[in-house]
Amino acid sequence: MWKSRPFWTPPKQRCPKGVSVGPCLLRCLECCLKLNCMIAHLYVLQEVRASMSVSVIIKWGGQEYSIRTLSEEDTVLDLKQSIKSLTGVLPERQKLLGLKVKGKPAEDQVKLGSLKLKPNTKIMMMGSREESLEDVLAPPPENDDVVNDFDIEEEVIEVQNREENLAKIARRVKDYKVEGMNPPRVGKSLLVLDVDYTLFDHKSCAETGQELMRPFLHEFLTSAYEDYDIVIWSATSMKWIDAKMKELGVTDNPNYKITFMLDSAAMITVHTPKRGVVEVKPLGVIWGKYSEFYNKRNTIMFDDIGRNFLMNPQNGLKIRPFMKAHLNREKDKELFKLSQYLKEIAKLEDFSGLNHKHWERYRAKKQSQ
Repeated sequence: MWKSRPFWTPPKQRCPKGVSVGPCLLRCLECCLKLNCMIAHLYVLQEVRASMSVSVIIKWGGQEYSIRTLSEEDTVLDLKQSIKSLTGVLPERQKLLGLKVKGKPAEDQVKLGSLKLKPNTKIMMMGSREESLEDVLAPPPENDDVVNDFDIEEEVIEVQNREENLAKIARRVKDYKVEGMNPPRVGKSLLVLDVDYTLFDHKSCAETGQELMRPFLHEFLTSAYEDYDIVIWSATSMKWIDAKMKELGVTDNPNYKITFMLDSAAMITVHTPKRGVVEVKPLGVIWGKYSEFYNKRNTIMFDDIGRNFLMNPQNGLKIRPFMKAHLNREKDKELFKLSQYLKEIAKLEDFSGLNHKHWERYRAKKQSQ
């Protein structure tokens, strides 16, 4: 007796075409082999196509746009066309930060496969739509960090000495890795700078980072570097901090040097009676790691968000946010005036007696003497 198998014709039956069992069996076997081969081939094709697909996330105007329709054979120009369909920004208006070949921006004809992009790579785009100037200068979406900011003096209870907060700082001092860019200098004070809305309007649309840069930025940093080591601290990831600093021409500027940069991982959360849990930038992390150079007596920090000073309110200066760059570029002189303030207080051995809330009054008084 023949054992019944899915692709065999039972021995007592005849093939529908009247062919004897032997040839029919061979033909069935041949068909099955071809079918299995086709299935395997289709599977391989699917795997190859999947491996050749390119998926990226474009960050622009405070939003993220996912693109999953491209392959490794597509070019940078194809990517720009896909971005145009999502954002309305023409390819020639787009500047994609981080897409480089041998250290230079990737040209339009470069194939995406040669860029070795990881799945869902995030790419920051700079560029503006072809709209009227009035539309381009429309107010940016509300930023919760600005709207929900509050004056430190309104907080009745001090949080900087709470045991749980000090323990968090100690963990950051122990575990957070600082990538030094330039060595600290003996005898210099410390200037810690926020990025978004402090040095850079990160919401408005523009073709280049230079258009969104706060006026007098390089002059300010050049002057400050004479008396201060400069540290950048932003509440974002290091990837974006690095990209913005390079785009602004800060990282490799020959007139000054950045000592190091900190990202959101160096921040801690604290509980406040009025606002609940908030993230702050504790300068104790820097003081703990560089105690031989910096302390509360020689450190000042600029930020447009006052709550970032909750662990060290005496050292914080709340800067006016730089927004709507296209409208305010010509009249914003905040960094110019602050450079004069920094120059005046650099003469002091101890900043503890200063009230940075009245920095303009202090500056005017010194200039009148």
